[in-house]
Amino acid sequence: MKEFSIIETYFKQQSHQRKDVLLGIGDDAALTLVPAGQALVTTTDTLLAGVHFLPDAEPSMIARKAVAVNLSDLAAMGAEPAWISLSISLPEADEAWLAAFAAGIAEMTQFYSIQLIGGDTVQGPLAVTITAQGFVPPEQALLRSKAKPGDFVYVTGTLGDAGLGLDILLNKTTVKDLEHRQFVLNRLHNPTPRLLVGTSLRRIANACIDLSDGLSSDIRHILQASKCGATIHLDKLPLSRAMLESIEPQNAVKYALSAGDDYELLFTVSEEQKGKLEIAMANTSVSFTCIGQLNGMSNKLELRMNNYVVDYQTTGYQHF
Repeated sequence: MKEFSIIETYFKQQSHQRKDVLLGIGDDAALTLVPAGQALVTTTDTLLAGVHFLPDAEPSMIARKAVAVNLSDLAAMGAEPAWISLSISLPEADEAWLAAFAAGIAEMTQFYSIQLIGGDTVQGPLAVTITAQGFVPPEQALLRSKAKPGDFVYVTGTLGDAGLGLDILLNKTTVKDLEHRQFVLNRLHNPTPRLLVGTSLRRIANACIDLSDGLSSDIRHILQASKCGATIHLDKLPLSRAMLESIEPQNAVKYALSAGDDYELLFTVSEEQKGKLEIAMANTSVSFTCIGQLNGMSNKLELRMNNYVVDYQTTGYQHF
């Protein structure tokens, strides 16, 4: 198939349609409307075969994850998603693969009420790049740089599950319980962008980031941007039942600290806003846990276990 045949057949008509898209796929560029009083938030992520997913991964899963990780970035900014663009590099035009991949993209656009508005298709090593855009009132955008000493540090969901799932696929560990195995693999393949949490944290959280490269790595971005330090209590890290019943506790903590692909939100909240946080989070039905507190010791991350300082020589995922 030719490039434009691929676009026409698999992507142009299948996406959810939005009224704020004046012109979508089919021209040199898309035309969209940004609502009055809203800032446009834009993020881009690339998923590479052999790095972010195994080369033989199911194509609809690749599509769903590619969209989800970008929406997670919008969630971390407190934004509501609107549009995505897709650039895909394919070794060959495999029609069965394309049909399954396009179905995954369409599923995500329908579920999250977003529209695929353009992109590019080229021949080359398998890689998927998504650009996602959304809206947030400018004064309510969640940033990494607004955390303050004294803020409490929270995370949503549970940590480390995706990392355990990846090690199962790489034959680095085994999980005998089939239910637990499926749970952590689903956490790896189908992350849930915490979009409702992100918008609920507007005017409540001081800073926010999504956990893509691991807690120990990602929290340092907030510490550096806000010139703060943090004490994190490892015994407070939220761990799933699948994690706790599958591996030793010390290994579970290592997964929670350093494994990537969780796509949970880490955010900081002042003492004065804790009451509002409880109410807001109750409306999301998403679990959240206080795991520590910020201090004035710039860029210093202190880890404690049962209130004793510990030295964990672990870092999150790094590409270079």
